[in-house]
Amino acid sequence: MAETKTCSFTGKPIPPGTGMMYVKKTGQVLYFINSKAKKNYVKLNRVPARTRWTDVARAKRNQ
Repeated sequence: MAETKTCSFTGKPIPPGTGMMYVKKTGQVLYFINSKAKKNYVKLNRVPARTRWTDVARAKRNQ
């Protein structure tokens, strides 16, 4: 049984067979639900807590 991963940027669960895995040179493994999340984290260096559409930012705003 394949396990469900969590997106490193949005915090949403990734269903088995979807999403993408990104491995940094340091060996850190990041999982992304879509290319939008990957581009925001890797290419644009955005912080998930300051990006309004992520679950992390929504949870922080509702506290």
